[in-house]
Amino acid sequence: MPNILDDIIASVVENKIPPNRTPKINVKSEGKDEPKDDRKFITDDCSILYSDVPHSWICDKYVLWLRDHKNCNNWKLFRDCWKHGKPALVSGVHKKLNASLWKADLIISDFGDLKVDILNCKDSITSSGSVKEFWDGFEEVSKRQKIKNAESVVLKLKDLPSGDDFKTMMPARYEDLLKSLPLPEYCNPEGKYNLASYLPGFFVRPDLGPRLCSAYGVAAAKDHDIGTTNLHIEVSDVVNILVSVAIAKGNGVLSKSGVLKKFEEEDLDDLLRKRLKDSSELPGALWHIYAGKDAEKIKEFLQKIAKEQGLDVLPEHDPIRDQSWYINKKLRQRLLEEYGVKTCTLIQFLGDAIVLPAGALHQVQNFHSCIQVTEDFVSPEHLVQSFHLTQELRLSKEEINYDDKLQVKNILYHAVKEMVRALKVHEQETEDMEEN
Repeated sequence: MPNILDDIIASVVENKIPPNRTPKINVKSEGKDEPKDDRKFITDDCSILYSDVPHSWICDKYVLWLRDHKNCNNWKLFRDCWKHGKPALVSGVHKKLNASLWKADLIISDFGDLKVDILNCKDSITSSGSVKEFWDGFEEVSKRQKIKNAESVVLKLKDLPSGDDFKTMMPARYEDLLKSLPLPEYCNPEGKYNLASYLPGFFVRPDLGPRLCSAYGVAAAKDHDIGTTNLHIEVSDVVNILVSVAIAKGNGVLSKSGVLKKFEEEDLDDLLRKRLKDSSELPGALWHIYAGKDAEKIKEFLQKIAKEQGLDVLPEHDPIRDQSWYINKKLRQRLLEEYGVKTCTLIQFLGDAIVLPAGALHQVQNFHSCIQVTEDFVSPEHLVQSFHLTQELRLSKEEINYDDKLQVKNILYHAVKEMVRALKVHEQETEDMEEN
């Protein structure tokens, strides 16, 4: 069996990756670095072919915005853009959710006594505490932990609960999420374009989620250069849905106009600026996204900045894999000027689902307190990126078992096996029809 799997992987990789190129963490899909003229051709072509799908293009036509989460043809337009490595945004997903299930007070009543690890987003130090301790400060700044100078701490509950624990601990929320996932052909655990769905039932499935990610916003913090999710690379495809936004009350919290001003200081697309002025929209988080092809440049840049700050930088140190950096506005400008790497800036409003391909990099800063749910999936278009990234992580000391966690080879083998079976059935049915 291992030899067959290796043969399948080898044949796929040989057809996708030129033999003279050594796989790096910046593996890119076809068309991901297309020139602007080609990018315009792709977007214009899609807009003609899918005129029945309400959509726009943002971030210099890099991100597809699907504006009607209910449109049954969304996945067709998404697929044509997805194969070029383009991220997507689907708005309005919260309209399908049962909003009451995702409120902080109900989560407190369900899990208040549970002991968990709570992350301090400023210094990345984890401490033990109760779920209630975290959620008490979610909307009330006065109930948050304080440090010197009475400054409020920005805390985060990461990936709690996750996977099977999510389904067991939150069955109602799990069902609510599954029926509301955008682009279910890809994002749903049983989606026909989610290759992980072809793993047999007797396999221990990889933990692809869903995961609940909850964090305070920086609107009440003195330091607005804190990331609630530091820069990192996605090993599989992922969808992230903002299911709840809470505007905290208390001293030191930026006013609504103050928060909007902070958002407007960013390098935003005109369509995003227009959304900010829409009173029916509730902005929650700021996203910065980078194409996988820029990973090595970003890594080199962060190592350079670390040396400038007097930090010890070992040759094997990978600041992206360590998730130790949030690139602030000043550094993002330097990254553009010194390395030519442009940042794609998005605002995630309540109900927005952001879909990223394997190999993409991103960081997030919650302005308000946010509850997000993530679900990983494995699409045919980006399987090669996932394979090379897991192989690279597997070779590192810190992530020696990562390949086993995602099970890329098993996923590919069983997806191919199912396709061969379906083709044989079709062939037999065709022969039977001809005989009759």
